[in-house]
Amino acid sequence: MTDTDRSPATDTAGKQPFDLGTGPGRVLVWFYGVFTVAAASRSIVQMILDFGKAPLAYVLSAVAAVVYGFITYSLVRGGERARRSALVCCAAELVGVLVVGTWTVVAPSAFADTTVWSGFGMGYLFIPVILPVTGMIWLRRARSA
Repeated sequence: MTDTDRSPATDTAGKQPFDLGTGPGRVLVWFYGVFTVAAASRSIVQMILDFGKAPLAYVLSAVAAVVYGFITYSLVRGGERARRSALVCCAAELVGVLVVGTWTVVAPSAFADTTVWSGFGMGYLFIPVILPVTGMIWLRRARSA
C-alpha cells in the first residue's frame, strides 16, 4: 500500500495523508519542475557540446537536475513518506548550493564554467538558495497539518 492509497481507517494517525501538491505546494512543484527542466537541459546541452571544457560544472548541473526532479516527483506523489523524502532532498540541495556556491566564490578557477548552484544560484536570481529553505519550511509545516 502506498502513502496515497491509505484511508483514514488504515492510516496510523487516523488522518488522510497530506497532499503536497496543494496550496503552497503547487508553487513549489511549479518551481521545482521548471528548475528540473532548466538544469537538465542546460547540463545535457553542455555535456554534448563541450564536456571537456568544464566537466565538473556540467556534472554538478546534472546532479542539481536529478535532485530537483526527485523533489518534484515527491511533491507530486504526496503522502508522509514522500514528504520526508522531499525534506531530506531539500536539505541535501541546500548543502549542495552552499558548498558549490562557496567553492565558486573561494576558488573560481576550479570552475571553467558556471553551474546552476554557482555563486549561490546568482545566475538564477538566487532562487536555488531560496527554494530549498522555502521547501523545508513548508514541508515541516505540512507534517503538522
